[in-house]
Amino acid sequence: MRFHYDVIVVGGGHAGCEAAAAAANMGLDTLLVTIDISKMAQMSCNPAIGGIAKGQIVREIDALGGYTALVTDKTTLQFRMLNRSKGPAMWSPRAQCDKVMFSIEWRNTLESIPNLFLWQGLAERLITEGNVVKGIVTDLGVSFTSEAVILTTGTFLNGKMYVGEESIEGGRSGDVASRGITPQLVELGFEVQRMKTGTPVRIDGRTIDFSKMLLQHGDEFPDKFSFMPFSIRVKDQMPCYITYTNPSAHEFLRQAFHRSPLFSGKIKGIGPRYCPSIEDKLRTFSEKESHQLFVEPESRTNHEYYLNGFSSSLPFEAQMAALRNVPGFEHAQVFRSGYAVEYDYCPPTQLYHSLETKICSGLFFAGQINGTTGYEEAAGQGLIAGINAARKVFKKEPFVLHRNEAYIGVLIDDLVTKGVDEPYRMFTSRAEYRILLRQDNADRRLSYIGFELGIVKQNRLEYTILKYQIVDKIVDFIRATTVDPRLVNPYLQSIGSSPLPQRKHIESIIMRPDVKLIELLPLIPELNALLEDLSTTLYRNEIIEAVEIEIKYSGYINREQQEAEKNLRLEGKRIPHQLDFAKILSISTEGRMKLTKIKPQTVGEAARIPGISPSDIRALLIVLGR
Repeated sequence: MRFHYDVIVVGGGHAGCEAAAAAANMGLDTLLVTIDISKMAQMSCNPAIGGIAKGQIVREIDALGGYTALVTDKTTLQFRMLNRSKGPAMWSPRAQCDKVMFSIEWRNTLESIPNLFLWQGLAERLITEGNVVKGIVTDLGVSFTSEAVILTTGTFLNGKMYVGEESIEGGRSGDVASRGITPQLVELGFEVQRMKTGTPVRIDGRTIDFSKMLLQHGDEFPDKFSFMPFSIRVKDQMPCYITYTNPSAHEFLRQAFHRSPLFSGKIKGIGPRYCPSIEDKLRTFSEKESHQLFVEPESRTNHEYYLNGFSSSLPFEAQMAALRNVPGFEHAQVFRSGYAVEYDYCPPTQLYHSLETKICSGLFFAGQINGTTGYEEAAGQGLIAGINAARKVFKKEPFVLHRNEAYIGVLIDDLVTKGVDEPYRMFTSRAEYRILLRQDNADRRLSYIGFELGIVKQNRLEYTILKYQIVDKIVDFIRATTVDPRLVNPYLQSIGSSPLPQRKHIESIIMRPDVKLIELLPLIPELNALLEDLSTTLYRNEIIEAVEIEIKYSGYINREQQEAEKNLRLEGKRIPHQLDFAKILSISTEGRMKLTKIKPQTVGEAARIPGISPSDIRALLIVLGR
């Protein structure tokens, strides 16, 4: 048994698993400490990965050498590409997963990494010397030392669960809370606050009348998350279902409002605005007579169903009375009650972009401890924390993703420069360069970066290079080649598009919004032959999609790239660590206070801090130039 490691990760959730895997794959001896090693990356709430903007994050994790996408593909029950009716910047993959197999696959993955070790136990406190972390002590008094520690504590820091007037300590149903670390963080000088989240009842599928619900199938031709060719698409998809609440169900819920810990003041933490409890919905949207609910399977190996949209902390009898009035659940039996959980988090303005804390050297935070919500946001942070903990041990400069490089970069920059006043959830609208940050091109954007960091293997990089060599060759051919009108006019007329009067470049035809490249290919023998010749070893549809997006949206892509490059100049303007903002009187009082608190490392970061005006930035640039 070893008691010293290069990196220690506390918490085996989505952030912890990605963090431990990254540090270990970079060559460091890594210890992952978690309460229950049979629940690695446990899907404590909805057993689904991806969704709007979240799916983009998962593809970025995959491109950087993480594992969430690969584990998702192995355990998918149903796959859907959301927002297909919109432009490609909005397309977002989502998979309903097998909750049981997801944890099993994650543990198998972690145990396949030679220098990654697991320990089941509760981290009771940190070992520190001054403002430097040196390891952890468990609840059994076992000490482990290290060069870096990553806290990925999820909802477990002083976690407390509520069902009506009843409350028990715990980070999630069946697991104890962690009580020792928060007081120590406060003693070290960290600000600690409370947040809240919740989860719905889990229903026995044998007691659900699915005939009263709307059927929701997955995509006819399902995609997958990982870019790797060996990762397979789901077969035999399981259906989901849609039903609705009604006034009689609402009445049972309203009758119990006086017993709700949310409304009585027992819960002080801030809840997620974009995933509210059913009682929050009834109060906020009191005029609505129904709310949509999604009934989603949790596994192929059991009968458990997740009721998406029915999260609640009301007394269990109120939850059941309301549930029995929802179509399809008249005779429902449940496996577990819905509940709310309140927990500690540390405002993320106390972090550098590397996710290392500003107060304690070698200590990193990732996941819900930073005020975020969602498996995907946590996993993305975990990956970056693992990379930077390893680089800290190697005495290398921190790795930072910029806002024009990845949604993960947007996520971390938002957290560190703006902070949070509610659980943070990623949306496409948060990214100003979302045409650049599409889900389809994450491998092109990030795989070489991951290779340079040491976590993307040679075979993955070679696959990506070959794929985009083919894409670029086909794009060049399309831009340089004209087509005979007789070949394409019948097709153009069939879709209501103007026929060609003379030979035109293929590019000009594909640029038309109603033209689909996959339908055009059989009509242009040279183009079809080129594609068949080049893409025999790759997924043909991936190539076609990448080519079409590059052609149709080239103008938007180029404009956004130019804007990103212009704004990056401010990112390159470093702010000396010793600069005293309080003495720069040409900056507004609010600006000086915000800059002193956040301590931005570049002018670009300073410009994104809420309350910092353009005149403040001009004044700062004058001082730096001087």
